[in-house]
Amino acid sequence: MSAWRTALEAFADTMVPGEKRHSGDRAIAGAAAGPGAVQAGTVELLCLPELGLAPLLPVLAELLDTRAVAYALRKGRVLLPVAGSAFARLGFRDRTALAAELLEPGAADQKLWVLLALFSSLAFDTAAHLHTTDAIAQRHPGLAWSAFPPPDADGLWRHPEFGYGREPARTHPRTTSGGHPA
Repeated sequence: MSAWRTALEAFADTMVPGEKRHSGDRAIAGAAAGPGAVQAGTVELLCLPELGLAPLLPVLAELLDTRAVAYALRKGRVLLPVAGSAFARLGFRDRTALAAELLEPGAADQKLWVLLALFSSLAFDTAAHLHTTDAIAQRHPGLAWSAFPPPDADGLWRHPEFGYGREPARTHPRTTSGGHPA
């Protein structure tokens, strides 16, 4: 696995922790039982051609690792082994503390880290990189964890009980049978 992927997976795991994929997993700290952002496909989401981020990901990971080295030096932490992602070599508490610094309002490059955190959550909570019906069929870990319901037999989602106890608005008269505006 590339160092940039390991770094970005470690950041994603810090945002939405999950269990290790195997005993030697460096990216996932194993801070929570069950699936997390990595299993949900954060890196796959970041690599979508539609986002245009793929060429920037190695540089973003390098910046994250540089911040991790500076954090480790400041805190007196030794990052072993020397090879691989520095961020992934931090313990989960240190990853979380560094992430809090990076996400702090006014921090340098804060907007980059907020976007990366957002994509981590999107991958888990919504399977944003997959069509929803495909994600459900594949038992996407985030959608399965939240018990996201499958569509009706015709492929549409209907909710017989309204969230506020009443219908929010009548259906427009020109709405198609597929639920789309005319």
